[in-house]
Amino acid sequence: MVLDTETRTAQLVKEAPPAWPGRETQGDGESPPAQLGKELELVKRYVLLGVVKAVLEHDIRIVGAAPTKLPRLYESMLRGLQDRVLLELADLRKQFKASGIGVYEEKRTREALTASYRCMGYQRSFSMPWTFVKAESERVLKAYLRTDRR
Repeated sequence: MVLDTETRTAQLVKEAPPAWPGRETQGDGESPPAQLGKELELVKRYVLLGVVKAVLEHDIRIVGAAPTKLPRLYESMLRGLQDRVLLELADLRKQFKASGIGVYEEKRTREALTASYRCMGYQRSFSMPWTFVKAESERVLKAYLRTDRR
């Protein structure tokens, strides 16, 4: 009996379990495409802006209750930053919809912020240590302040 090695190899590939355990594959058992940097960066930015938004909400409450000489000025400056963050978050959600990206879980632990998302039919996740989140949040806010100056 003669075995057709190409046919047998094709059958084994179809019968083989997915290369990524716990994740669905598309097609006939092929491994998922390489994670695209653009989608990962969009999701990271989205998660980071969520933290920045929460920080600004907290600081707005604090400034409103603090005995300062110019509370309305400080609050309006923070609200201006908050508006820019909200606009960027809305823009990112539009990009997510167009690209088929969905963030479905954010988990905060003592060590890191972990986000899980779907992209191109695959589930992925990443973690950012809090030291990185804090530094990036400050960098984002500084960038917003730099672009406000005319």
